[in-house]
Amino acid sequence: MRISSSQYFNMNVASMSDQQSTLASMYQQISSGKRILTASDDPLGAAQAVQLTMRSGALTQYSSNQTTALSSLQQEDSTLGDVSNVLQSIQSKLVQAGDGSLTDADRISVANAIQGYRDQLFGLANTTDSGGNYIFSGLKGGTQPFSDDPSGVGTTYSGDLGQRTVQISEGRSIAVGDTGVSIFGSVSPTESDPVSSAASNKGTGTISAVSVSDASDPKNASTYTIQFAMDATTGTMGYTVAAQPADASLPTTPTAYTGKTDITLGGQKVTIDGTPSDGDSFTVQPAASGNNDIFATLDNLVNALKQPTGSPAAQATLTNALTTAGTKIGNTFNNVLSAQTVVGGREQEVQSAQTAMQTSQTQTASDIANLTSLDLVSAISSYELTQNSLQAAQMAFSQIQKMSLFDYLSS
Repeated sequence: MRISSSQYFNMNVASMSDQQSTLASMYQQISSGKRILTASDDPLGAAQAVQLTMRSGALTQYSSNQTTALSSLQQEDSTLGDVSNVLQSIQSKLVQAGDGSLTDADRISVANAIQGYRDQLFGLANTTDSGGNYIFSGLKGGTQPFSDDPSGVGTTYSGDLGQRTVQISEGRSIAVGDTGVSIFGSVSPTESDPVSSAASNKGTGTISAVSVSDASDPKNASTYTIQFAMDATTGTMGYTVAAQPADASLPTTPTAYTGKTDITLGGQKVTIDGTPSDGDSFTVQPAASGNNDIFATLDNLVNALKQPTGSPAAQATLTNALTTAGTKIGNTFNNVLSAQTVVGGREQEVQSAQTAMQTSQTQTASDIANLTSLDLVSAISSYELTQNSLQAAQMAFSQIQKMSLFDYLSS
């Protein structure tokens, strides 16, 4: 087989062009430190690199979400801590208010202190985050959750009942906020049932806080009304107890009242003391179904403390108000502590997710590097070898070009 001079030249030029192209590609790889610059360098490796890069991007976003979630939870945790501190201060003032040696002026001073704590609590309930969003307004972050009720007692909640969540990992979202109602207007069903006396009471009867003997008794979920009435025939004071829903175990006829008396209400009891008047009544209501607005409780407490106690009936009214407020404030305090515990658990979960995410990010980055990074020592050696081969080919080709009859005759 004969090869013409033009074929020979073309073959050598093409070979040297391929080597130059290879050198250029190798130089780019060495300069960038990457083994795969285009999909044609390694189609399978390039596809795997794309998948790993997408995963790395998702992990980066999850990491950012975790940071945001943890920041929100830490702010809520701190705020709830401040709320519990304020409630503890209010409880201390409540104990002080029960001191029988206080004058009306002293109680007004206590009322003003509690009013100050109430205002501080109101400010905490309307706390905003760094972005100006209210942390206790549910999904309506731009709406102030609490405003004072026009009646002067309690507040109006303008947020919603939605709970903000953030996705912290694939398939896992976590709540990063709680509604104002769940913090400042709710209590656990297992908390003490609050007692209250009717505003129209005229006697000196007082009711104690609820004492629970059997927390599992379903009758505890009933609302009980203790009604006092004078028997017109005998002239003796008696009381009846009604329940809603009805409690068949209750007496159907009035029970004579002769003084301090324990009254059993399902799996709990209260003690009535003093001298109730005809028509006076007291109520025991399940904790979770009553008015649990802590601001209304404090407003009523402040108003009660500002009333003169110049008569035994007025003193009894104050005692009953303090008992009611003490139970409701205690229930709210326990509710805040429970919420803080839940928030702390969420913080721990996010922190655990961060640790796991850092491991995943490190592994993914390592996988991408192993797949795309270049072994510089091997690459430089190959580059120099290819370069030497090209130079040798060029020198040989230049020498072969001189091996013609004309060159031989001219020499």
